[in-house]
Amino acid sequence: MAFYYEDLSRTFSEFLLVPGYSPETCIPSAVSLKTPLVKYRKGVEEPALTLNVPMVSAIMQSVSGVKMGEALAKEGGIAFIFGSQSIEDEAEMVRKVKRSKSGFVESDSNITPDSTLNDVIALSQKTGHSTIAVTDDGTLNGKLLGVVTSRDYRVSRMDGNEKVSSFMTPFEKLIVGKEGITLSEANDMIWEHKLNQLPIITEDGRLSSFVFRKDYSEHKANPNENLDSKKRYIVGAGINTRDYKERVPALVAAGADCLCIDSSEGFSAWQKNTLAWIREQYGDSVKVGAGNVVDAEGFRFLAECGADFVKIGIGGGSICITRETKGIGRGQASAVIDVAKARDEYFKETGIYVPICSDGGIVYDYHMTLALAMGADFLMLGRYFARFDESPSNKVNVNGVYMKEYWGEGSFRARNWQRYDMGGKKNLSFAEGVDSYVPYAGSLHDNLEVTTSKIRSTMCNCGALSLEEFRNKAKLTVISPTSIVEGGAHDVLLKDRSEVK
Repeated sequence: MAFYYEDLSRTFSEFLLVPGYSPETCIPSAVSLKTPLVKYRKGVEEPALTLNVPMVSAIMQSVSGVKMGEALAKEGGIAFIFGSQSIEDEAEMVRKVKRSKSGFVESDSNITPDSTLNDVIALSQKTGHSTIAVTDDGTLNGKLLGVVTSRDYRVSRMDGNEKVSSFMTPFEKLIVGKEGITLSEANDMIWEHKLNQLPIITEDGRLSSFVFRKDYSEHKANPNENLDSKKRYIVGAGINTRDYKERVPALVAAGADCLCIDSSEGFSAWQKNTLAWIREQYGDSVKVGAGNVVDAEGFRFLAECGADFVKIGIGGGSICITRETKGIGRGQASAVIDVAKARDEYFKETGIYVPICSDGGIVYDYHMTLALAMGADFLMLGRYFARFDESPSNKVNVNGVYMKEYWGEGSFRARNWQRYDMGGKKNLSFAEGVDSYVPYAGSLHDNLEVTTSKIRSTMCNCGALSLEEFRNKAKLTVISPTSIVEGGAHDVLLKDRSEVK
């Protein structure tokens, strides 16, 4: 007969944290939110990839594009570029994120001296960059002949047909650095000569890269930035269980730091086959997460298959209708608690710590704190990030209120059949997601600052200064429906509903 779980399938809203002792040293500014992204031998080595805030963006068309990749890495997290697009387009998105932040930036805006002002304007509009290298052949590694910036021309006083050679800043007037210079030395030159950018050239005068003043300033303003060894943003990318033999090599070549199998259900032969192929081709050099699962058995399966992290959650997303369509899933709180226990048992047995990611079921900021207390190492968020300027969806006015479009990967709009692939035909037989709107919330930075402040404050209430300490010290209680009502504003007439979040 069928197996029945004895406990109820519970959501985050059914739990509250009970405060613990807070010493004088336990203040929000002292709290660290650093957490591992990929598996490692805990106590023996450091994880190859970490997060400075325990948040990653969902592998969704309406959430994770280039701007999200840049903005979230700047805050200390990581975006997983959506995989429901062509291999070439996804790889190019990854390349753009990797190029957008670096101590030494390869130029993606290059032109020849015989080109015109109109060509300069068109190139600038295409790349979004105002610094254009003038090389002998118009390539990023051609011989550097000059540089064009917005200060070199005035569109209102020119007809557009002027040759670049007539208004560029020529090489002999440029201050340049030689290849092999350190980033610190390059920044010293920028400040000494009051430059906005410093071209770096090879011994034979070919362009190697640029170092920008703004990168130094932005790094100082964003101490939590998640950067690789070359000072570039860390970025992830989604893959599927169909075209991984072609998609994975392209994403690795583009510079993706971590991959994740994007699937509604990870306890499958298809994920096992995908992980086996990646390990056979790349060993442990390519980091890849897998999922989604909702119990200990599913976690153990993916961990033994070689997943670098395991994603938890089926049917809990705000745009997901899997549970009502197929009657399958589990309350997110119950799933996280169960899988966290399995992770800890696996670590005791093997010495390998496999991080777990809670994906879905987050409605309020405090739900994030509860998920972390229950054992999640980090969270994957869709609706939360979809509301911000940096998400790729449109901002629209709906009945006088600004909203952002937000649709599920299982919706007919996304048509991401690969995510729900079970070896059948290449189509989406029925929808498991909806097309919707979410309230526009402004910039990622401003909102994330508030959210992380809430998490840090709650951790202090429990006497914890790190996420691991938080998990060990947290005391949770199940609450009644009446307690849920009592926990919010009640028996009063609110003046401003915006204060209630």
